[in-house]
Amino acid sequence: MVRFKNDDSAYVGRYLAVVADGMGGHAGGNVASASTVLDLVHLDSNVHGTEALTVLADEIQAANSLLSELVTTSPQLSGMGTTVTALLLHEQQLALAHIGDSRAYRLKDGRFEQISIDHTFVQRLIDEGRLRPEEAEVHPHKNVLMRVLGDVDASPELDLATFDVEPGERWLLCSDGLTAVLRDSDIESVLRSTPNLQECVDTLVELTLAGGSPDNVTVAVIEVDEDLDAGSAQATAPLSEVPSGENEYRKAAVAAAAPPETEEGTARDGTENPAAADDADDAENERERAQLIRQDLASRPHVLVGAASLATETGEIPIVTKRSAERRAARMLTHKAETGLPEEDPAADRPRTGWKRWLLPAFLTVVALLLAVAVWLGYTWTQTRYYVGSYDNRVAIYNGVSQTLGPIRLSHVTDISDIPVDSLSEYHRNRVEDTLPARDLGHAEEIVTELRDTAKAVLCPPVEPSASPTPGSATQGSATPRAEANNACGGEQ
Repeated sequence: MVRFKNDDSAYVGRYLAVVADGMGGHAGGNVASASTVLDLVHLDSNVHGTEALTVLADEIQAANSLLSELVTTSPQLSGMGTTVTALLLHEQQLALAHIGDSRAYRLKDGRFEQISIDHTFVQRLIDEGRLRPEEAEVHPHKNVLMRVLGDVDASPELDLATFDVEPGERWLLCSDGLTAVLRDSDIESVLRSTPNLQECVDTLVELTLAGGSPDNVTVAVIEVDEDLDAGSAQATAPLSEVPSGENEYRKAAVAAAAPPETEEGTARDGTENPAAADDADDAENERERAQLIRQDLASRPHVLVGAASLATETGEIPIVTKRSAERRAARMLTHKAETGLPEEDPAADRPRTGWKRWLLPAFLTVVALLLAVAVWLGYTWTQTRYYVGSYDNRVAIYNGVSQTLGPIRLSHVTDISDIPVDSLSEYHRNRVEDTLPARDLGHAEEIVTELRDTAKAVLCPPVEPSASPTPGSATQGSATPRAEANNACGGEQ
């Protein structure tokens, strides 16, 4: 099965391993998984102290908030989400955070077991005793997820746990593309019988693809370093083996999920693609942002695959590349502020002379000017937007965006129609109160016209013809019911 895109993302480093399986199809499953994984990779260090599990949980919640922000700025991504299964090593303990149906398995002291619990509808039925495990495989709703990261829940419930680790134990993280085809016994057999991590990952992926996997498949096999000791936290796996194994995974994943190639600027049906021309100006910026992220990742040994790798290597998921670069810059500034300036030498108390005296003020001035320009450009852009909303119980056209920046409103009324909001149907009234975005002023006027027709349809139901009046039954100056209805709806008598 060849899929148009890979919705999975994964990262394996010295202290951190993450697998995320995006959902939302064309709407943005790859955006959700890539954004989440790239938000977590900065945790790949040994500076978390005894609060590793708390730090991991907090960062996943922060990644969830970012997904909600992405949906707010890009409504076409509404409904996207992702699973997350992550391990963070600190000294002799692994912190596990999990949500969704990606899985974590452990092979330790000769015992193989599934550590994570699927957050699916069928698993809930199994836990309640209403379904047998063997029946879950053929249940029509076996893929329905009960918990994921995304724009559905502002504070999703994570499964959190901490495990003592020993040198030589193995962990396997995977998306459901693997478990949809291979049984746990098959996975266990490969994990036990294959000493080399590369061959282990390679074999699992090949067996999955040979079994006709209906989904992207992502596998990360991690082995605790034999050099782990009480005084230091070492790699979650020998990094001489992990990259080669993961690279083999990547090759197999591309075979299962690579999109068909198309010529640049041309749609799949052969017609000219104007969007490609419009985005050409931004391509260089996206490549530069991707390069900044790659430089940050290059500071630590790691393997990055799937949609997250696509975003950082090519910038082809620009919304992820842009947000990840922004968050990295903000994180660096925050880290510097928390660290503070180094202790100054006593000679520093002497007045600075020459150009050094003006270096800091000049730098701050340039930064202030750049911020002012950025704010001005952002505000200017908002004034090119329009939307339809309500004003004083009337349908109105606004210029700007419906958000506010502190006490500053980023929109103002440009036209107030004669359409009472109360005259609309409940459906259209709710849409107006939630605001209807428009491409430009003309589009906004078209929306108002459609709402006016809707209001007339609500106020003017069809009038049944009345019986012919008998002579003398109507007094002079009185109007028939039909005439009254016509007058109320603006019709002719």
